[in-house]
Amino acid sequence: MHDSLIQALERRRELIEQLEREQTNCYRLYHGTVDGEAGVTVDRYGPQLIIQSFHRDLTDAEVALIVEQVESYLGQALQPFYHARQHSQAKPQEAKRALSSSTEPDSQAVCQELGVNYRTRGVHRGIDPLLFLDMRAGRRYIQQQAKGLSVLNLFSYTCGVGIVAACAGAARVVNIDFAGSALAVGRENAGLNQLPEDRIEFVQSDFFPAARQLAGLPVNYRRQGRGGRRQPPRSYPRLEACQFDLVFLDPPRWAKSPFGTVDLIRDYPSLFKPSLLATKPGGRLVCCNNVAQVDAEDWLDQLQRSAAKVDRPIREVEWIQPEADFPSFDGKHPLKMVVLEV
Repeated sequence: MHDSLIQALERRRELIEQLEREQTNCYRLYHGTVDGEAGVTVDRYGPQLIIQSFHRDLTDAEVALIVEQVESYLGQALQPFYHARQHSQAKPQEAKRALSSSTEPDSQAVCQELGVNYRTRGVHRGIDPLLFLDMRAGRRYIQQQAKGLSVLNLFSYTCGVGIVAACAGAARVVNIDFAGSALAVGRENAGLNQLPEDRIEFVQSDFFPAARQLAGLPVNYRRQGRGGRRQPPRSYPRLEACQFDLVFLDPPRWAKSPFGTVDLIRDYPSLFKPSLLATKPGGRLVCCNNVAQVDAEDWLDQLQRSAAKVDRPIREVEWIQPEADFPSFDGKHPLKMVVLEV
């Protein structure tokens, strides 16, 4: 992939120059599906370089050549990591070029996007280094729109959307995620940007009880015990019904809990309804769907029908496209982001 990497870097030259002016030093350098070799990605996260393969192992020589080409292009040294994702049990390992046999590498670093600081880790239990780069366009939208507004960030993960909203001057930001470890990174990100504690909130909760309480809906649970008896759900934080000016909904493809199932192919409406009802009339709901086989227009039609059922019709629709470091053959990006004025 030597030649295709050089070509990919050249295609991004103008974008990277723009991003650098915008105080952004994290971006995708090689998107293998379009740039030349499917199943290989190369990402910069500030001082770190993350090389990933999903179909085949890259040799030490291939990894070293990628690092050499990128550093030559950027004119600076980076700390490289190689993750062989095709091995489900494999742990990420630092590229041997930068690994001293006597020193344990420090995988912690800080990257910048649109002037906002984020914690990144070249090695951790998740797939990405704590910030999804293809979501930059969504965070850019939030940065441009959030000033003075109340913002609800659902499935917040490490709270990138909430952090950029608070930095942009949102009046109130609430991040909700089930994973305490993700929210801990969100709190760290708040500290990296010197955000006061009263400007941003972190709520550890399953989506369904949190969103349904905010929407003023009853909380249901589905898990069955032996003999078909319903088991009481695990505890969850009690929240007052509240509507927000701007709601961001970015669920994973699939997840199951005692309160419901997240399924972006078969049942997006179960996520959409409480999120919509937690949005103020005249407010905006940003919906995301990262399943490639879901057609964007079919999905939008489903959202419009779901909104009509609860008498909250969609007034305006605006699509957000991923930025140029995530190219597509046909403009049909796996990640779909749509802003709904409701």
